[in-house]
Amino acid sequence: MISSILHYEFLQNAFLSGIIIGIIAPLLGVFIVVRRLSLIADALSHVTLAGIAGSLYLSQTFTGLALLNPLYLGIVASVSGSVLIERLRRLYKHYEELAIPIIMSGGIGISAIFISLAKGFSTDLFSYLFGSVSAVSRQDLFIVVVIALLVIAFIYLFYKELFVLSFDDEYAKASGLPAKWIHLLFMIVTALVIAASMRIVGILLVSSLMTLPVAASIRIAKGFKQAILYAIIFGETAVIAGLVSAFYLDLAPGGTIVVISILILLVVIVGKKIAMSVRA
Repeated sequence: MISSILHYEFLQNAFLSGIIIGIIAPLLGVFIVVRRLSLIADALSHVTLAGIAGSLYLSQTFTGLALLNPLYLGIVASVSGSVLIERLRRLYKHYEELAIPIIMSGGIGISAIFISLAKGFSTDLFSYLFGSVSAVSRQDLFIVVVIALLVIAFIYLFYKELFVLSFDDEYAKASGLPAKWIHLLFMIVTALVIAASMRIVGILLVSSLMTLPVAASIRIAKGFKQAILYAIIFGETAVIAGLVSAFYLDLAPGGTIVVISILILLVVIVGKKIAMSVRA
């Protein structure tokens, strides 16, 4: 397989993108899980699907847009969805969770409309839904790199603020932190990661890569930074093993990555129970 990676550009794109996503998705996922915002990733993924379906429909309908990369409109839709979620969360102050099903329902509805209007892009859409090793272009890789740099810069610059917001939102506001703006930026960055990850993991499964490695890491981590480290290790393991499995078995990489993530979680849970019983 190493010789194939060295020989074929699409495999290089897929594995480099996967390695990068295996870092940034669990990195953000730790903050998402701690802040109890796991379902927001699902909502944004469905909004991203609406953007992808709309882009594929436009490229099919208008000749001038035939070469338009669907990832661009997917990013626009995902970021727009993150801003709308924040607006709705502020509007429904005592029922903030309502923002998630509202945006998710909108994303599914718009996706269904574009899919029903269009004819003939079911194969392309399948690769976005569940990921595809062969579909990752050099342009997609470049976008993933740019988004990864933005994510790492954001976490580096606002790590302390995000840490405080994650564990004590009221204290953060009382201490004078610009909580609303930081949270909005966090949502936008999350939307970018979801859009960037869809080529490898797939739109419908990308939230799993942001939560399953974190679920495993918090079972054994003794601190927040250690949870981040373990989440990245588990995420990378799932991505690399999933891509290798998808290559040899000719499967959608999203499915193999998620299944391996679940296996890692089960191993961690069982291992933790065995360790606790031995100590007892």
